Amino acid sequence: MSHLRLVLADQLSESLSALTDVQTGDTILMCEVTEEATYVRHHPKKIAFLFAAMRHFAAELSDKGFQVRYVTLNDPDNSGSLTTEVARAAKELRLKQVIVTEPGEYRVRQMMQSWEADLGLSVDIRTDDRFLCATDRFARWASGKKQLRMEYFYREMRKAYHILIEADGTPSGGQWNYDKDNRKPPAKGIVSPPRISHPKSAILNEVLALVGDRFSDHFGTLEPFHFAVTRAQALVELDDFIARILPRFGDYQDAMVKGEAFLNHSLLSSYLNAGLLLPLEICRKAEAAYRNNHVPLNAAEGFIRQILGWREYVRGIYWLNMPAYGGLNYFNTKRPLPDFYWGGKTGMACIKEAVDHTREHAYSHHIQRLMVTGNFALIAGLDVKQVQDWYLAVYSDAYEWVEMPNTLGMALFGDGGLLGSKPYAASGKYIDKMSNYCAGCRYDPQQMLGETACPFNALYWDFFARNRDKLEANQRLPFVYSTWDKFSPERQNGIKTQAASVLDRMAEGTL
Repeated sequence: MSHLRLVLADQLSESLSALTDVQTGDTILMCEVTEEATYVRHHPKKIAFLFAAMRHFAAELSDKGFQVRYVTLNDPDNSGSLTTEVARAAKELRLKQVIVTEPGEYRVRQMMQSWEADLGLSVDIRTDDRFLCATDRFARWASGKKQLRMEYFYREMRKAYHILIEADGTPSGGQWNYDKDNRKPPAKGIVSPPRISHPKSAILNEVLALVGDRFSDHFGTLEPFHFAVTRAQALVELDDFIARILPRFGDYQDAMVKGEAFLNHSLLSSYLNAGLLLPLEICRKAEAAYRNNHVPLNAAEGFIRQILGWREYVRGIYWLNMPAYGGLNYFNTKRPLPDFYWGGKTGMACIKEAVDHTREHAYSHHIQRLMVTGNFALIAGLDVKQVQDWYLAVYSDAYEWVEMPNTLGMALFGDGGLLGSKPYAASGKYIDKMSNYCAGCRYDPQQMLGETACPFNALYWDFFARNRDKLEANQRLPFVYSTWDKFSPERQNGIKTQAASVLDRMAEGTL
């Protein structure tokens, strides 16, 4: 019996479970569809990266003798959606069963599960074993726990895969986590090391022309374009990062520097999340670099923790709690996303810097996402759905399974503490400490009140004041409320008035 085997844009791995037992007569289906490119208005670089990587992957499969049916976006017969393309292929090829690897988004899984009834197809949805913790395994770990803290999950994953574990079972260096060594403010003169720019293939040039024509109205610049679009190119970037950049990654991974989008971050997440790289191979190479005395432990551990710990953890949180998770809004926030998230004018240098990086690169690093754009969205009370859609649209590594927990849970505390132990709210003083953005900004991070006071300062205190009923009992926040209570009533009222003025100016577009 022949099968139709569907491969999605983020499943570009030959080891994919849907491809492990391909038989003669089977057809591999890959589609560029308008539905997936526009359900949020994805960054042009993200669309170009995925389309080019898909086309190269399809060509590689064809060269190895597989039967591939590839539907380009500009194919005149392209129906525009996955469901109708699956139906069209099954009908034309006279196939009755479709084999897929579980998708990364709940809505797509629902779509796939509807195909039996709606299309009359037998649907085999297989586990995505490229991830290191299957969803049922995560559910067993979570069962019965009052708090699902990443640190303890991460330790179990380290043990399970014996990464940075010594022969006696103890963690390398005697500690599980070296995060405290990775929080240095930027040193004077710190700059991003040069990055690789890959030669453009004929396939990529075709895609760039297509995306430039069809998606020029989406937020973000398409060129210059430097992404790897094949596994071979992604492996070059991985090896270059391990050899040249990872040794300096640890100390300053939380630092932010004006004009420096990348610093010593890996830029590998887009390739990892699309399947061009696999998590275990990345972790093994980082561990080997430490074992060979090429990389300090705090750099290797901090990098591995992002992949083996955090990435697997947020995926587990997503699938454990969907679909209800997507509807959570703990603080009932409703303010619309201001124009400066889409490049509109703002006097806040930190916001402008993060958004500029996003527009130009479809990238900003994790502290910019959490402590600048995410922090502002949290303390300003921006609508959680609009914020999530923004993060999903603008970053090349964003898929709902990773974006939603990071945004709703980590940045916005919109899940009420299911993922994070406290809201990651901060005043302008944090940004001043961890960046050089504030020098030359029209707002002063040392001022609380007045036209030139940093907007983050009053919003920070106002956030905690207006959400006291939901946060005062949090065991990590007693100092915040004891400090607030020491302010005189006049100062408290002044802060609230200042925060209201900030929100008014935000709505007017004059912030």
